[in-house]
Amino acid sequence: MVEVRREDWEAGGFGLYVHWPFCQAKCPYCDFNSHVARSIDQGRWARAYEAEIARAGHEVPGRVLRSIFLGGGTPSLMEPETVEAVIGAARGAWGFSNDIEITMEANPTSVEAGRFRGYRAAGVNRLSLGVQALNDRDLQRLGRLHSAEEAAAAFGIARDTFERVSLDLIYARQGQTPEAWEAELREALGLAAGHLSLYQLTIEEGTAFGDRFAAGKLRDLPDEDRAADLWDITQRLTEAAGLPAYEVSNHAAPGQESRHNLVYWQGGDWVGVGPGAHGRLTLGGVRTGVETERAPGRWLQMVEQGGTGESARERLSEVEAAEERLMMGLRLADGVEMGRLGALPELAGRAEALTGMGLVSHEDGRLRTTAAGRPLLNAVLRELLA
Repeated sequence: MVEVRREDWEAGGFGLYVHWPFCQAKCPYCDFNSHVARSIDQGRWARAYEAEIARAGHEVPGRVLRSIFLGGGTPSLMEPETVEAVIGAARGAWGFSNDIEITMEANPTSVEAGRFRGYRAAGVNRLSLGVQALNDRDLQRLGRLHSAEEAAAAFGIARDTFERVSLDLIYARQGQTPEAWEAELREALGLAAGHLSLYQLTIEEGTAFGDRFAAGKLRDLPDEDRAADLWDITQRLTEAAGLPAYEVSNHAAPGQESRHNLVYWQGGDWVGVGPGAHGRLTLGGVRTGVETERAPGRWLQMVEQGGTGESARERLSEVEAAEERLMMGLRLADGVEMGRLGALPELAGRAEALTGMGLVSHEDGRLRTTAAGRPLLNAVLRELLA
């Protein structure tokens, strides 16, 4: 009997990420590749996505697709027919797993909420709703176009329409006290979403918030002590509600974890399609990073001229691939298999030192951050990859 060698990427599976680059407005904290456009020819974009997905299907044929993620930008500005075309192209390129997860990011404005049923009919079975805050004052500060009332209405429609719904919130906002965050998080948990993505506000260069911060105009952000208090509240309340953190910023009831994001964190392969999308493919046994053209008009033109929307490819060395597996895998509460990190020979000794400090554990062949180490993940990684 011939033994079939399992490639490393199969530990995480295979997914498809589709980037929709358009928004109604640019949020001041956002550093994603998003653009405001007066008009969008949805038919042209659907055909371009179909062409790029078909091309990828020829390059990596015979795989089983575990997940599709429609991200952005604001994918809920896509027409349901465009979404249906994307999903149909993916079905033509690869086989679907029996329990494939097809996620769309959405904003809870009333116009988009009215489209939810069309997206479900197109094949979307999971919605990630970008609420970000549950009060109007902070929604306005974050540059959001919806109200708290609209968010609640959109969530109700989403919960009635899709099999699974995730709710996104940003905390550690300007002037936010631990008491205010605890009340807001309890309200979010009361909505009965099976998955919560809870991100601490980060100030990124090149954003409107970044410019305000540099000019000293973004005041009353939490200091380290208050940020630590907010983190502790987040872990305590989600754990008590049955939605423990399975990843640094993501919390879910058992079985409600994001399968697509697990492809990333578990070191799987994924195709990235659309302006600014990134992919990871194992080609000829070599982990390969793929980047696409960021400018929407240029990307569309490149694809329509019969070429590719890609802008660069990079073959990762075994060390680089192992470092990436470590950085992504340690985000998970379940950690990463040490057997997949053999290209990092000094890792075991460094991990032993951090184990003695109570920041990581090494049990059952897996390396994990502890409850004390998880909020210090960046510092832990710096020590492990020194």
